[in-house]
Amino acid sequence: MTIHDIPALNAALNGLATVLMTAGFVAIKSGAKDTHRKLMLSAGVVSAVFLVGYVTHKIAVRGVHTPFGGEGVIRTLYYTMLISHILLAISIAYLVPRTFWFAIKGNFDRHRAWARWTFPIWYYVSVTGVLVYFFLYQWWPAV
Repeated sequence: MTIHDIPALNAALNGLATVLMTAGFVAIKSGAKDTHRKLMLSAGVVSAVFLVGYVTHKIAVRGVHTPFGGEGVIRTLYYTMLISHILLAISIAYLVPRTFWFAIKGNFDRHRAWARWTFPIWYYVSVTGVLVYFFLYQWWPAV
């Protein structure tokens, strides 16, 4: 494994987190609380591992920005998505642990209230994280 493999690994971790969150959502809607708890904690662990990989990559490349190779409308779409992704990713660094904390403490009313906001934001960040990878490294890499 080289430094160049980390973005693909990070995208895979984001994709796995999305799958786990989806399954966790289905589980809680089906009344399977224990399964929901296991799946959401797994999604949290996977997201934390992603964050370590992301920070490691940024340190290793000394913060160098990966240029986007797309032009025109797709460039506008990419940067709009990227900006929203970054801003919302910053928010989930607080929202996810706080939402988990309410569940761990058994305060399920507060957990549900927070999860109504946290889940869609976390889900969006996870999905757009995968899309950012594909936009940058697969579909429109800078030449």
